[in-house]
Amino acid sequence: MIQEFINRHFFNLYIFTLIFGHIFYGTIGFDYTDEICALVLLILYGYYILKTPTWDVNKHFVVVIGIFLFYLFYSLYIKSNTNVAIISDLIIQFKPYLAFFCVFSILPLFSTNRKKVLRWIAVGCWFIQLALAIVEIFVPFTLSSVMGHATYFAAGVIATSLCFLYTGDFSTKDKLIFLIMLSIGLISGRSKFYGFYALAVFVILFFSNVQQFKLNTKNVLIILCMLIAILFVAREKIYFYFYQTLTSEVDRDMIARYVLYATAPDVLRDYFPFGSGFATYGTFSSGEYYSHIYVQYGIDTVWGMSKDFYNYVADTYYPSLAQFGVVGIFLYILFWIFILKKAFEYNQQLKQPKLLIIILLIVSYFAIEGTTDSTFTTHRGIYMMMTLGLMLAEMKQNVKQNTKQIYNEDLANK
Repeated sequence: MIQEFINRHFFNLYIFTLIFGHIFYGTIGFDYTDEICALVLLILYGYYILKTPTWDVNKHFVVVIGIFLFYLFYSLYIKSNTNVAIISDLIIQFKPYLAFFCVFSILPLFSTNRKKVLRWIAVGCWFIQLALAIVEIFVPFTLSSVMGHATYFAAGVIATSLCFLYTGDFSTKDKLIFLIMLSIGLISGRSKFYGFYALAVFVILFFSNVQQFKLNTKNVLIILCMLIAILFVAREKIYFYFYQTLTSEVDRDMIARYVLYATAPDVLRDYFPFGSGFATYGTFSSGEYYSHIYVQYGIDTVWGMSKDFYNYVADTYYPSLAQFGVVGIFLYILFWIFILKKAFEYNQQLKQPKLLIIILLIVSYFAIEGTTDSTFTTHRGIYMMMTLGLMLAEMKQNVKQNTKQIYNEDLANK
């Protein structure tokens, strides 16, 4: 059976990506797990299309491919960088969308037994993370030396906690255990994690019942409290990267992230409306194949952004959208609106909040991470986009089954 073949092989890929491409990525040091993952997903997607009698191609995926092809030809036309640099950046920027749409298109569904296996793997990995967190208290920098970076640890905790939540029955007990599991990520000391944790607590405690998704006075107050809590725990980073950017109170040479934010509006204005093109601004390829944009705006002497030392060029995500212009920013926002719209549409029919809550948490995760990290285009982003596709795919499958069941019941009653 085609779907069982897809389910089995995607499950194996998902486990592989979780362990080697996410949680222990920095520990193992194998840098090609996301490329392997993307290739296998393409193969599974191609197999699915060929084996489907109607050649069921996702129309939205085709549109996304068309958009990336446009930006490819646009970049080649304006000679934004070398051809190799443009192709390199195209692949990097396209991978998260490929991960999401491939998974959403092949509609994988984990059986009860596979969910149990995933649950035990996630819990096992979490206990390793717990041990590392305890050691970190007494031996500082343990997380960085073992995991590669404290950010990897924090992201890994989020991944294992979400797996636990996904594979459970969404009972009150499961929700509390999820928050307890998530809490060890606080040891990482990352402001972005503090913001995500505050958001997760509010969402789980106040919005995990589908009946509560109403815009009434009570929920508006809860949302405002949630936003205040998130802003409070991340206040130092927000002040540093946004307020100072607007007021220019710091020297440009002090930090690359600040410079990227400060210069992005200039790039958007000068390269209106499609941006400066692939491999030009705020991306790995723009540093690897050094972009003329940095010289053009006089920021090539900034520490971490010079031709000889460009380690911090791709240290954030939102500024990199400048290379796609105001049109690209609009399309990026439209993509997330598409995901949220689909999730709420499916949930209207299912009335099962678990998958919707996980989707909201993942979307929020990317929204927070994008401020000071390029997570969206990294190995962590690939895994989370796969998970996002998996959640929507299961919702779609459940809607189909629900519709079929209602239809059969109507036939039986006639």
